[in-house]
Amino acid sequence: MNEKEAKDLLNYFFEAGQLRYVKHAGWWVAKIKDPDSVAEHSHRAAIIGYLLALKEGHANPERIAVKLLLHDMHETRLLDRHKIASKYMKTPKEVERKVEADQCALLGKEIGDNALKLLADDADKEIVKDADYLEMALTGREYFDVGYKDAWDWIERVSEVMKTKTAKQLCELLKKTDSGDWWKGLKEDVTKLKY
Repeated sequence: MNEKEAKDLLNYFFEAGQLRYVKHAGWWVAKIKDPDSVAEHSHRAAIIGYLLALKEGHANPERIAVKLLLHDMHETRLLDRHKIASKYMKTPKEVERKVEADQCALLGKEIGDNALKLLADDADKEIVKDADYLEMALTGREYFDVGYKDAWDWIERVSEVMKTKTAKQLCELLKKTDSGDWWKGLKEDVTKLKY
């Protein structure tokens, strides 16, 4: 790799880091002052996508996870737009594809073309979209559980559009599951503490 290629790769990495500063705008409508970032969303969506793909019997769950890690990368340049804003001002797919092409050009021809091909391939669309939505539903449940009642709307809306059997089942169970349940029973037994 020559110095220009190395510099381009570093710039791509720095740009990926910008996702930490791009907030999920839709949560502002639910009155959440400091919502999660797109980077946080993409990380958990990739985990969900990988496991969802395994549960659905997908042949290549790693492909789903990588696609979800990259799926919102264009938002470093276009930002996140919530559904109310999107009603009036949709970002055309060709604009997103242009941003992705410009970003992937930093990766070199072979790697960049591979990433673009992955992003453009709709073969895994249902699992990828369900993982994306399920992650947002989980975030909505977390916000709801700490008092943001308007976050419930997201859970209801995505539960209506999920396609995979596993995602539908998880979303329905999510409605009955407190987001703090995961840590109950994990704390150290205080009766065994010595003072």
